[in-house]
Amino acid sequence: MSVTPEPDQVEPPPPGQAVRVLDLVLRVAGGALAAFGGVLTAVVELVLAGVRVGGHLIGVSVPVVIVANVALGWFAHVTVGRRWAVVLPAVPWFGMMVVAAGRTDEGDVLLSGDNWVGLAMIVAGAMTFAVLGFRLMLAPPARTDT
Repeated sequence: MSVTPEPDQVEPPPPGQAVRVLDLVLRVAGGALAAFGGVLTAVVELVLAGVRVGGHLIGVSVPVVIVANVALGWFAHVTVGRRWAVVLPAVPWFGMMVVAAGRTDEGDVLLSGDNWVGLAMIVAGAMTFAVLGFRLMLAPPARTDT
């Protein structure tokens, strides 16, 4: 009888302090990058909201907002490793949309109430983040085979 455990039963050593610190730094950096991405995509989408062809709004920002918000939500969830991470790009994105819908001291408005593209963009972006968050809440917990 051997006292040496079988190779399948050998547990890996616990991660060292340096590995845990590096993991934490990468998660924080990923979360910060996701939040910055929320601001950046909001600015790009606001610029694209006014694109016209032949004097008519074409709505190119609506599909862009859906694709960008799905990508940002996925990136935040994967890099941070937590389900709540989808709020990291969502909060700055919503903040930018609120600021864009408000009137400045000079009377300028980036998203006006009569601009169907701006309204569709806000609804599509909000629904995208809501669906992502809802799907993450309903997802079964990750299995850890030990």
